[in-house]
Amino acid sequence: MLDEKQIRELVAEHGSTVNEGRTIQQLIADGDIPRLNGASVLKGKVSDSVFGDGLLSKTGISLRLMFRNNRISTHDVNRGAIPFKDQVLAINHDHMLRLVVDVLGSSQFAVDGLLPSSTVIPSENLEIVGIENVLRLYMAQSSTSTSLYQHWLQAKETGETLLHYAGHEMSVADLGPNGILPYVMDTPSTKDKVDKTTDANSLIDSGVCTQAQYNQIRNSSLMAFGMISQYLAGLGMVLVDTKTEHGINSAGKIVAADELYTMDSSRFWRLDDSGNVLQREGRPVSFSKEFARGMVTEKDQQFSDEQASEIAVRYILGLQHLTGIEFSPDLRVRDQRIVESVDLILDALL
Repeated sequence: MLDEKQIRELVAEHGSTVNEGRTIQQLIADGDIPRLNGASVLKGKVSDSVFGDGLLSKTGISLRLMFRNNRISTHDVNRGAIPFKDQVLAINHDHMLRLVVDVLGSSQFAVDGLLPSSTVIPSENLEIVGIENVLRLYMAQSSTSTSLYQHWLQAKETGETLLHYAGHEMSVADLGPNGILPYVMDTPSTKDKVDKTTDANSLIDSGVCTQAQYNQIRNSSLMAFGMISQYLAGLGMVLVDTKTEHGINSAGKIVAADELYTMDSSRFWRLDDSGNVLQREGRPVSFSKEFARGMVTEKDQQFSDEQASEIAVRYILGLQHLTGIEFSPDLRVRDQRIVESVDLILDALL
């Protein structure tokens, strides 16, 4: 395993160069990936997608190539680039997907020779179900507006005794910061420009999904939550909450559509030798994007180079704790990594 000193040296030596490179849109425009000419490029918060009529597999399945980048978004604002973040989350996702793929399914294609650290992900172009599927076991302190914690603070401030949140009713007095909930709660939110917490009935009534679709997403996600929790228990960690996205594939099945159980989509807390949440300065020892959220002091703030490097160190340390595997970065030039990965994928699938 890399120790913290080695990780800091890695980030200091290669941190700036691993962020350098052209966008996928520019790589296509410059002619580096001619087979993607004419395809549509959709820019997301932390990943970009490429799809189009010409991107069909040998069996006629519509493909979507997802390109992870180093951007970090908090509070729905892009805060800049974090060294190695794309590779860290790719490995994180790949490791967790292997644990739950039989339960959640996946839009991804397996391609021989594609590294777990590949920031290009080959997948089926799904019909997305418009739900941010969020499960919570703890009421983690959070600054995001959709969090249970922020709704609890508001209920306390207005003197309410009961808190109604995402279809669940809870006693305000029985809840506390970073406290465990009575059960794993499904607390979905909308997939809008600014996400909004909702409930199953509202999603069904508005036609976002059917009752059967929601039941499948919730039940399979609860099973996967338990599987990941059991895995983490062996590492002295607990899964606090997680967010997954889902879509319908060409066979009519609902499958996972995006990253699973990563430090961007989930919170993980360390446990002490007694099985209690490990505290440092009154807060849980956490591996998640919440560390970066805590650095935000201004609405449109961009992280400094120093802050970005510190976040990178935390991501790499977290990855090693979550997987038990030493982080082995791909230090090829980013453009080269992308082009060669795309060529490998297209050779295998087209």
